[in-house]
Amino acid sequence: MNRVSSTFLTRSVRKYIFQITNHSCNLILPGLYSPALKRSSISISDVLYIFCCPWISDCRDWELFTNKIQHETVIPSELPLIQEVTTTLREWSTIWRQLYIVNNREMFHSVRHMIYDLIEWRSQILSGTLPQDELKEMKKKVTAKIDYGNRILDLDLVVRDEDGNILDPEQTSTISLFRAHEIASKQVEERLYKIFSKKNTFAATPSFALFVNLKNVVCKIGEDAEVLMSLYDPLESKFISENYLVRWSSSGLPKDIDRLHNLRAVFTDLGSKDLKREKISFVCQIVRVGRMELRDNNTRKLTSGLRRPFGVAVMDVTDIINGKVDDEDKQHFIPFQPVAGENDFLQTVINKVIAAKEVNHKGQGLWVTMKLLPGDIHQIRKEFPHLVDRTTAVARKMGFPEIIMPGDVRNDIYVTLVQGDFDKGSKTTAKNVEVTVSVYDEDGKKLENVIFPGAGDDALSEYKSVIYYQVKQPRWFETVKVAIPIEDVNRSHLRFTFRHRSSQDSKDKSEKIFALAFVKLMRYDGTTLRDGEHDLIVYKAEAKKLEDFSTYLSLPSTKIELEEKGHSTAGKSMQNLGSCTISKDSFQISTLVCSTKLTQNVDLLGLLKWRSNTNLLQQNLRQLMKVDGGEVVKFLQDTLDALFNIMMENSESETFDTLVFDALVFIIGLIADRKFQHFNPVLETYIKKHFSATLAYTKLTKVLRTYVDNAGITDQLFKAMKSLEYIFKFIVRSRILFNQYGPTQRHVQVIMEKLLRTVNRTVISMGRDSELIDFLMETFIMFKNLIGKNVYPSDWVIMNMMQNKVFLRAINQYADMLNKKFLDQANFELQLWNNYFHLAVAFLTQESLQLENFSSAKRCKILNKYGDMRRQIGFEIRDMWYNLGQHKIKFIPEMVGPMLEMTLIPETELRKATIPIFFDMMQCEFHSTRSFQMFENEIITKLDHEVEGGRGDEQYKVLFEKILLEHCRKHKYLAKNGETFVKLVVRLMERLLDYRTIMHDENKENRMSCTVNVLNFYKEIEREEMYIRYLYKLCDLHKECDNYTEAAYTLLLHAKLLKWSEEPCAAHLTQRDGYQAATQGQLKDQLYQEIIHYFDKGKMWEEAIALGKELAEQYENEMFDYEQLSELLKKQAQFYENIVKVIRPKPDYFAVGYYGHGFPTFLRNKVFIYRGKEYERREDFEARLLTQFPNAEKMKTTSPPGEDLKNSPGQYIQCFTVKPKLDLPPKFHRPVSEQILSFYRVNEVQRFEYSRPVRKGEKNPDNEFANMWIERTVYVTGYKLPGILRWFEVKSVEISPLENAIETMQVTNDKINNMVQQHLNDPNLPINPLSMLLNGIVDPAVMGGFTNYEKAFFTEKYMYDHPEDHEKIEKLKDLIAWQIPFLAEGIRIHGDKVTEALRPFHERMEACFRQLKEKVEKQYGVRTLVIIPILFSEGNHHDAETYVLNALSPLPLFFSSI
Repeated sequence: MNRVSSTFLTRSVRKYIFQITNHSCNLILPGLYSPALKRSSISISDVLYIFCCPWISDCRDWELFTNKIQHETVIPSELPLIQEVTTTLREWSTIWRQLYIVNNREMFHSVRHMIYDLIEWRSQILSGTLPQDELKEMKKKVTAKIDYGNRILDLDLVVRDEDGNILDPEQTSTISLFRAHEIASKQVEERLYKIFSKKNTFAATPSFALFVNLKNVVCKIGEDAEVLMSLYDPLESKFISENYLVRWSSSGLPKDIDRLHNLRAVFTDLGSKDLKREKISFVCQIVRVGRMELRDNNTRKLTSGLRRPFGVAVMDVTDIINGKVDDEDKQHFIPFQPVAGENDFLQTVINKVIAAKEVNHKGQGLWVTMKLLPGDIHQIRKEFPHLVDRTTAVARKMGFPEIIMPGDVRNDIYVTLVQGDFDKGSKTTAKNVEVTVSVYDEDGKKLENVIFPGAGDDALSEYKSVIYYQVKQPRWFETVKVAIPIEDVNRSHLRFTFRHRSSQDSKDKSEKIFALAFVKLMRYDGTTLRDGEHDLIVYKAEAKKLEDFSTYLSLPSTKIELEEKGHSTAGKSMQNLGSCTISKDSFQISTLVCSTKLTQNVDLLGLLKWRSNTNLLQQNLRQLMKVDGGEVVKFLQDTLDALFNIMMENSESETFDTLVFDALVFIIGLIADRKFQHFNPVLETYIKKHFSATLAYTKLTKVLRTYVDNAGITDQLFKAMKSLEYIFKFIVRSRILFNQYGPTQRHVQVIMEKLLRTVNRTVISMGRDSELIDFLMETFIMFKNLIGKNVYPSDWVIMNMMQNKVFLRAINQYADMLNKKFLDQANFELQLWNNYFHLAVAFLTQESLQLENFSSAKRCKILNKYGDMRRQIGFEIRDMWYNLGQHKIKFIPEMVGPMLEMTLIPETELRKATIPIFFDMMQCEFHSTRSFQMFENEIITKLDHEVEGGRGDEQYKVLFEKILLEHCRKHKYLAKNGETFVKLVVRLMERLLDYRTIMHDENKENRMSCTVNVLNFYKEIEREEMYIRYLYKLCDLHKECDNYTEAAYTLLLHAKLLKWSEEPCAAHLTQRDGYQAATQGQLKDQLYQEIIHYFDKGKMWEEAIALGKELAEQYENEMFDYEQLSELLKKQAQFYENIVKVIRPKPDYFAVGYYGHGFPTFLRNKVFIYRGKEYERREDFEARLLTQFPNAEKMKTTSPPGEDLKNSPGQYIQCFTVKPKLDLPPKFHRPVSEQILSFYRVNEVQRFEYSRPVRKGEKNPDNEFANMWIERTVYVTGYKLPGILRWFEVKSVEISPLENAIETMQVTNDKINNMVQQHLNDPNLPINPLSMLLNGIVDPAVMGGFTNYEKAFFTEKYMYDHPEDHEKIEKLKDLIAWQIPFLAEGIRIHGDKVTEALRPFHERMEACFRQLKEKVEKQYGVRTLVIIPILFSEGNHHDAETYVLNALSPLPLFFSSI
């Protein structure tokens, strides 16, 4: 191939490549910077030709560049492979770029290496220097690399012949093509497995283990010790594995000196859930074994052998468990933390160390090596014999592994000593309590060597706890494993004895057991002891009696049992039971049963032990299907054995066959569930190795055949079909066991032919005469099933397209048959045509034909070879529809949904051809019923689901509107109604598309806005079902954000649709599973309860009370449910108390304007009022807004923006605080507490104001008020806040100077009134504020008084120019008149309190006031006030006398709240 000189690259192309290369990590020309490629013979033209063609085709110099390459390209003999490599590299490079953008580093580097390899090999092949044998090997390497890369990048499988050339499907038989796909897929899978196994062995196994090698313990103990190592979850504060126990001697070496350099353990059974734990710690607890206190050095004989707490060491092993750190040779040092005092609990120290950043270890600690190993213990021993051998201790997880293979038998019971509380009794200090654990049978015989304190240590007959010195409430958290033979479990019990231990040997020997507790391992119903904590009864008696099992074994062991037998667990006095006394002491343990033979489920136990009571067998089989899946899979082999034993031992009877079959289907269905799908290998292993029912095939086949024959009677066939794979595997295995393989294969083939043929024919309506009809019906159904089930893997694109090609040809041939034989009136077959349309639409909408979802390369390949089959079948569907003629009405509204699916396919010509079908449907229904209501209802319902599911776009909306409007306007009768309908659907699409766009948006507020837009639309068009559906979507969003008030208001909209009646509840009214209501009244009751609960959480107790009153009326006078009434009234009483006593934060309200075309349509150029969160300042609110719109610019002015800003492409946000205007309910007609009023100041508000002073016109030197305007924008929201949203859209109104004067007068009167009342109620208040207020009003020299208002507004000219302001002027006059009595009372108080020094000031103020009063009363009339004392009772305080000014004549509305 000729080389293109680098000088050929023009400046712009070089610059473009350089920029992308440098900014995208060598994304376009990585080869130029790769050491591997620098050593190769690759030229710049190679790399450019491969990578730059698709990426820089828009450069103005590219045409010249590509022409040059085309003219200089030499075609080699290996052109097909070279072309494939080039095409592959271009396709991979696009994906590679995306991997870089999404920061998928691991895959990015993998693809980079594959690209480097292919570029290198391509160059070598093109060089022509390779010998034939090497060239052949190189081809194999290239094709293998391409196939592997395509698989890991989810691209299509390439099918090749033996020489590695791509097979031409036109020249290859279908069978050969299928075999080639199988071979190619298998080869890729094998290659993947090998690479993946090397790269990450852990992915192939659901089980893992942590290998630990203890190298040394560097710690000054001074006595023998136990070193207990285990895995620990710090977030849950619990151990997740058994202990690995090493006994350490006082000399600083292991007690078992033979294990000096072999202290190895493996912590097994870890699974994917453990890998997902946020943190895992490796914890080592050191327990000293010796004296009570180390510092005891006196000569007296000291007690020895006591287990005492010494310290812990903790290491975070999360990275090792997750595979991020993998170095088995690295020695990790784990620092040691001693206990603070020898009564410091080890569990507490562990948590302290985990929480601490570092430990002051002083060089003391443990040295270990660690490695994560894949597989269970059997695999590990096989694959890692150099690490794990028979001498390695195995510490199992306390719980089941994720997979329990048949034959894995386990019977472990983990017992944890949790805590206790022991009275000191006759001693002066708390006891040094030691707990001894042992296991006894029902005859009082101790079971020897059944307690395991840790892996790597011998079994014990007794286990003794750690002793905490003089601690009343010890907390041990010590776990041991109890392993008892299965046959002995039902006869055994755990026994715990308590003894005080003394530090002096002589005293210690005299200490006897002072108490005992026990618990049986088997419950009365035959199930094992429940997992979890058990609060055991502590019994006291003489020591000898406590040793006698008959003394206590018949007594209750837990406090729950005690209550069940009618005894009280409360009270401080001891209770006598037999010869034992129930102590005031307490003791708790927890247990965990890990057994594949012992179940805690009664129903499962009944099945496993079915032979013990065959009368209950049918009940046990039915109950099995109610057992929790997790319990069933633990006992999978035993359960399956039991089922097939029941079937075989009743071979002469069919009594249990159906129930056993149903149970088998239930189990197979469980394992098909994603939650238990990792048990598939377990079921496979059971069938191959453990299943032995040789005659089961006859019974299974018979039951399956019965279900098939009765498919119309029961739905069990559907469940059986889902489990068919494993049902047949059981049948085949059973037959194989019965006979030789040869005849079995034919037998199974006959069974399948009969069964599947019957299943197919059962689906078809029975009783037809024509074989052709049966054939077509069966074929249509079979084709539709094959299309829906993806017969071939998705990457077998050639087989899938060949199948589709065959289907298309067949469907078209069958369409001709329908037109010829089943279209006329006499032979028309509705079901047959219906099946045809559903099949054709299913074919058209199948995933493998949606070309827009594929890469451009794949899309081009399919279009070049097969064309767009969707257009072909779509046009055929259109023609078939129009052929129906008078039969069309029979398909409305059923076919509206499928037709809508077809028109939503994003192919323009297909849409243009098929959208007119909707108009045809409208015409058909209109001609039949004079309306098209059925069509309208159906298309709205289906459109909602389709758009939410991802179909539809802006282009579809435009085409839909354009095409249907054109058709409707040409129709004589549908012009008006049709246009209305089209506009309606277009409006719906706008809202649904907005909703879908933000459905997965992190900004939940946008999602709420769009949801409200949609639900309001459905409310407007009275689509109640859809309206309710979106109400619950909105409610769920509010609950996610803890917006409980808004969630309550949202649910209230649903409740308002319901009546308090016995009217039946329609299905669409109860869309939530949680509501169980037969009538509307019942549903409304349940909704009200939930709404009241949310109002309570939102501290909206006033609203909760209002709903409660309505609900109480129903309980009292309609339902007569006094119990519910009682509970409701208690809640209401609490709500009233909360209103008075609980301080509720007052939210601020903010006006927010979104300006510019950069915002979505539901926000664009609109203003909203937002209700802020509790204690949220404007700065915080603005920051939250700008976080949602990071590209938006914050406006610095509060003035309305101009049109240029509104029409700009950017985003501009305007935000400022507004003041809610109080709208007090009419019931408050007399003065009330501020605590009550404060709620209404910020709630149930719909009007908000924002004011700023501005001057209009020229300044008037004689009257400054004449042109002083307050630009007060009053925002009126469409709904009150709070409501179903925390914000609503608003409109604004500008207020005139006259209203400004009214506002000013009203505020002034409010100030005088409030201050007068304060001085009346508190004579000790300072007089200065009152002096300033009064003087500023009565002295014209200070403020100008209201005489300027008279000059501005009370003139004949103003009245003539503004006749509409007559009422407002009268209101202003009334306010001026009312100011006089308020001033009079204020001046009176001022005169009583004024000092002699200020007396002249007061007298002048009185003189001004007399003049003012005379003038005002003469012009505006006299107003009179009366001072009324009011008594308020506050808690336990004495009654306080409070004065309120009351008007003799009616006060204006703006005084009613004072």
